Amino acid sequence: MRPATSSLWAGQQPAAPVQELPATFTIFIQAIPVGTEQVTVTKDAGGCVIRATGRLGVPINLSTARFELRYDADWRPVSLVIESSLRGQPLILGTHFADGTATSNITQAGQQSQKTDQVAPDTVVLPNMFFAAYEALALRLASVDPGTELKAYIAPQLEIPLTVGAGAREQITTTARVINARRYSLTVVNPGGPLPVELWADEANRLLRVRIPSQSLEVAREDVASVSSRVERMARANDEQVQIEAAGFTLAATISMPAEAQSGPLPAVVLVPGLDRVDRDQTAAGIPVYAQLADALASSGFLTIRYDRRGVGQSGGRDEAATIADYAEDARTVVKYVERRKGLDKRRITLLGYSEGGFIAMLAASKEKKKVAAVALIATPGTTGGELVLEQQRHLLDGMNLPEYERQARMDLQRKVQAAVVSGSGWDEIPPAYRRQADTPWYRSFLTFDPDKVLSKVEQPVGIFQGERDREVPARHARRLLELAQARKRNRGAELGVIDGLNHLLVPAATGEVGEYASLEDKDVSRSLIDTLVSWIRRTSAAAGEAK
Repeated sequence: MRPATSSLWAGQQPAAPVQELPATFTIFIQAIPVGTEQVTVTKDAGGCVIRATGRLGVPINLSTARFELRYDADWRPVSLVIESSLRGQPLILGTHFADGTATSNITQAGQQSQKTDQVAPDTVVLPNMFFAAYEALALRLASVDPGTELKAYIAPQLEIPLTVGAGAREQITTTARVINARRYSLTVVNPGGPLPVELWADEANRLLRVRIPSQSLEVAREDVASVSSRVERMARANDEQVQIEAAGFTLAATISMPAEAQSGPLPAVVLVPGLDRVDRDQTAAGIPVYAQLADALASSGFLTIRYDRRGVGQSGGRDEAATIADYAEDARTVVKYVERRKGLDKRRITLLGYSEGGFIAMLAASKEKKKVAAVALIATPGTTGGELVLEQQRHLLDGMNLPEYERQARMDLQRKVQAAVVSGSGWDEIPPAYRRQADTPWYRSFLTFDPDKVLSKVEQPVGIFQGERDREVPARHARRLLELAQARKRNRGAELGVIDGLNHLLVPAATGEVGEYASLEDKDVSRSLIDTLVSWIRRTSAAAGEAK
């Protein structure tokens, strides 16, 4: 195993300093751009210096005039200087590192203080909300093996463990070039519980992107933040990239087909994206769920199509005002596009929705009773979105070392936020930052979506597939969906497949908890789930072809 503190240059140390070109990063919270940072990295034989300026708007309101972080050639931090303003008040930090200690002089809101912390000599310095610091982490990860535990100093607060999970090579296509990137899965062990983090670096080990899904936070370099950039996670030799005309914009999609000629027209499967800001591959924790399903389905004889939802990836349109009903209309548009293709059996089109994408798939199917032959729901909630959010919040708090009164206070606040989102009133009792994040049309539509009411209008056969160790959408949701599907007046069949040992990402897991995602070694969607899914679609497609 390579040492975690290997030399910065892996044996190659230039005689003169090398000035890297500056990079600009955009910071997104809940997919909304809230600020930028301009970052420059200088590297030489003596180490690395990261400098940055930037500004974050609401809800953070942070302006940075100077950020300077120095490391020596063996990744020992030397100093950190921050000169900034937080909500109009000075925030100044000067930290010196020596002999396993970090000594900080702090000025915040007019108050001066000094603090000394014991830290690892090679700790990674990651002050909150100063994302230029992740440049050093990206550089350092190039010489760190999976399973390594680093120390991260959240200056000037505390030092915490940071575990490096499995990585993967990815290609990102931009308007200018193809970037051969490396994606790292990390777990930051916060006092309140594990925090999964994803980080991408380019060929020079410069930072490309950081994602913290649980905080709806993403930081992306300007070239990969562009909607025209795309990560190629799975490609078949005969894949076709298409643009589908929607309501005033286009949806970008990939069509995958069997490698060998088939006898007769092909059945089709439309993969409906969920509500998170992910592209057509539906990648979560480094696992491209839809890319793998599309590959498996195409290899099994189906034409498959997956698309970037509106306002995401290479698709046009805007998503800030879109609701589940709007996304269902997009899915219907894709179904109509597929139906018009030559060589396709339009009697055998299946809609497939994963997680919240199942909400969209069932709504679209309820409105396309003649064009959609069947509906497959994978890890889809069986309750309203509001009930699911409360269930997930309760599960998260149960795993934290918090007193009961604090857990109850957080649950009460979550209920108040949801009630205000739905009713449009009651915001006076809630911090403004929560409203800015939650008071959106799509979140309102998600909280109020009721699968009971929608599924009762779905007349097609319904297949429900679930991982038994799913902790985001537990297996009881699948059983609830089965009950609802079987209770329909026009029930043309409903089947349930719960696969042992799988988590929400559809891969084998020990616990299924979100905190386990970064350390998962198996990044392949379960073959058992794929076989069960393919078998069901084949049977329902064959029946649909015979009946019409």
